[in-house]
Amino acid sequence: MILQSLYSLYERLRDDPAYEIAPPGYSLQKISFKVVLRHDGTLFEIQSTRQDGRPRQLRVLGETKSSGSGLNPRFLWDNTGYMLGFKTGDLKPNRTRSAFDAFRKLHLEAEKDIDSPAFSAVCSFLKSWSPERAAEYPLLSELSTGFGVFQIEGETSYVHQDSTIDSWWQKTTASREEKGQTGQCLLTGESGFIARLQPMIKGVMGGKAQSSLVGFNDPAYESYGKEQAYNAPVAKEAAFGYGAALNALMDGPMRSKHRFTLGDATIAFWTDRPSLAEDIFVEFAQHGTVSPAPAQDEALRKKLEVFLRALRQGVEAYSDVDQDPDHTNYYMLSLSPNAARLSVRFFNRGTVRELLENLRRHYRDMSIERQFGEGAKRPDPEFPPAWMLLQQTARNADDIPPVLSGPLLRAILTGARYPAGLYTAVIRRIRADRQVNYLRACVIKGWLVRNQNQEVSMSLDTERKDPAYRVGRLFAALEKTQVDALGEINATIRDRFYSAASATPQSVFPLLLRTYQHHLAKLEAGLKVNREKLVQEIVGALVDFPAHLNLSEQGLFALGYYHQMQRFFRRKIDAAEVNPQTKETMNGEEES
Repeated sequence: MILQSLYSLYERLRDDPAYEIAPPGYSLQKISFKVVLRHDGTLFEIQSTRQDGRPRQLRVLGETKSSGSGLNPRFLWDNTGYMLGFKTGDLKPNRTRSAFDAFRKLHLEAEKDIDSPAFSAVCSFLKSWSPERAAEYPLLSELSTGFGVFQIEGETSYVHQDSTIDSWWQKTTASREEKGQTGQCLLTGESGFIARLQPMIKGVMGGKAQSSLVGFNDPAYESYGKEQAYNAPVAKEAAFGYGAALNALMDGPMRSKHRFTLGDATIAFWTDRPSLAEDIFVEFAQHGTVSPAPAQDEALRKKLEVFLRALRQGVEAYSDVDQDPDHTNYYMLSLSPNAARLSVRFFNRGTVRELLENLRRHYRDMSIERQFGEGAKRPDPEFPPAWMLLQQTARNADDIPPVLSGPLLRAILTGARYPAGLYTAVIRRIRADRQVNYLRACVIKGWLVRNQNQEVSMSLDTERKDPAYRVGRLFAALEKTQVDALGEINATIRDRFYSAASATPQSVFPLLLRTYQHHLAKLEAGLKVNREKLVQEIVGALVDFPAHLNLSEQGLFALGYYHQMQRFFRRKIDAAEVNPQTKETMNGEEES
């Protein structure tokens, strides 16, 4: 299913100039430098081709450079080791010299068949070049990675783009093509020559520069004597097609439209035909909102607004995202590195309507009153991206459990249950740093709603009788009373008692209530009366403090705390909007 979907995408994208998909026998490579030669083949200069610090992508002769310990020089392009016999911090100088010799031999043997002055200049250079001279060019020391090409002084095109060389390359490639075994292709169902080695994929975060998606390198994975990729028979044309399509998504000029990362996974997104969903989903997955920054492309902003409107309004706005959301399919492929090959962490296919419906359900389940609204300097996102939720599970991004990204994405896209590890990690972080912020409250609410089938309101629910929710509210009220009485202090009761209060309330709250009486006595009369009424209202529904709160109840405790704290500050704002003359205290309670 994965390879078939990618091959279908190749048939759609191969003639789209924006994707620059190279035909068979060619590939797109990141070119970091160029060796500029005079017409007689002497070296003029070695120059960088990077733009804004990034390599330039060019179509070159030959497919992606394969990995391995053997010598595999490319034609008119390669790294500094092959082209110039030089590597920065070279630990194997003899092999580097052998690589240069192989590169030189490949080109000198072809000189007699190519009637091109530009190619003759390259051959003259290779005959006379001494790798020891590379030290004279400081730029080479900066090029720890990257490929280079040749150019003749005064020309705007590169040597490998010469029409005579290109014609020779096409004829030579066709005559030298290895036919190999024949069989029925798993992707097309047609008989043809089977690819012995399947394409290398680039652009996967954290892995090698290029890795294989399909391959067999151990007898344990082989069957019926079929080695290498013959064990998964794919025709050469189909193998090239799916590889070209995936590389276009992961590493091509349009990768920013199709690729994003989540945790340790690199994720590709596409639809089976042009769609606004394909244009905007990656932007939405990364930011979740329209950026206030003027740098954001205006056309992109408008598309994102359409997508967000569909999430807010529902079915009646789906047709703005896609003309036929019931029949336009989307695909999402999540990959992560694994030695020399790639692991498929997640693959999902569905219609655009299903995508929008499940996104709406996800954000409905997690929707909660925002801690910092639209008027804030940095407002909380209405649609928090998945990476923001994952960040709440660990102190540092590097410590985020890698097993969470796939299951969380699957839950968002399919409506499945959220991973239990996400919820437990957030509860653990709250107990560690005693912070219940908007994003953590979103995770807790979503898990309780979807996984526990509980009804949880967006904002404070004064009618909710659950002891865990009530004691969470009470803890917020006691902390606010302490702050109102003592002002800014180094450590509040939250810093000292949150973990114990959220797990074993019965052991903590009697002490906190005694301390509360001292704090209450220091408040002004009106505030004191209203605060006492609030505490009595909360405690009135409690028969006794629970001895223990289980994991689910600890989430309710956190939500009760969050809701009550939000009410303290929200009431002040609301009252000021209704009656600017009303005198308010810092906790939003009107003075008598």
